[in-house]
This record gives sequence, structure tokens and C-alpha cells, in this order.
Amino acid sequence: MYQDTLELRPRRTGLHEITEAVAGVLERSRLTRGVVTVFCQHTSASLVIMENADPSARRDLEAWFGLLVPEGDPRFEHTQEGPDDMPGHIKVALTRTSETVPFSEGRLLLGTWQGLFLWEHRRAAPTRRVVVTVIGE
Repeated sequence: MYQDTLELRPRRTGLHEITEAVAGVLERSRLTRGVVTVFCQHTSASLVIMENADPSARRDLEAWFGLLVPEGDPRFEHTQEGPDDMPGHIKVALTRTSETVPFSEGRLLLGTWQGLFLWEHRRAAPTRRVVVTVIGE
């Protein structure tokens, strides 16, 4: 087993590909086959596996979630940290804080058009910490 934590600089709202950073942790592990678990230690950023070839797919997903969970909903009670905070928490609850990807021959077994993304839900996000755990042989 091998574990490392990625510290991702603050980013704008949206999907940000982290596939290469996770692949770097896998390479440093020197393991050849098994599974990689990626865990986001935050309540207003999530992880998703999404198409990484056509950016319009990501824009459509972001726009759809914006309609599903709009900022400024008068039903939100949790508003002290800004209008994007509660929508961020809901978006995390509807997506995931972890992903597991198999690997073989030291390479992630993602599909042809798949990438691993940190989905930042806040406009003024802090540095994000993502724990990568590699289990294998």
C-alpha cells in the first residue's frame, strides 16, 4: 500500500482534471496492479469521473447542476459563508467525495474518454486536499 496527499491550489468554480496528478502518485507507489482510491477532504468540492475530451460535456454538467441547485434559494438556512456555500454542500451530497479506479501495469484503467476531476463548487475556494491511496502489488 502507498498513500500520498495532493494539495491542489485554489481554483475557480468548475471541473478541474486531476488525472495526471493521481497517475503521478500511482507511479511513485511502484505498484503494478490493484486499485487507487481518491478521497476529497472537503464538504464543498467533490470528485467525478467525466468525459475529458470535449469540454462542452463538462460545461453542460456544470450548467445543469447550477439549475438544479441555484444560489440564493430562500429556503437555505446555512448562508453565513456566502451564497455559493449551501449549493456547494448539496452538490457534494449529490456527487461523491471519493472515486476508486483499478490499475494494471502501473496505469490507471480509465476508459478512452474518462478523466478524474475535482469539482470545485465555491468561487473563493481554499487549497484542497485530496488523499490518494494505492492498494496493490
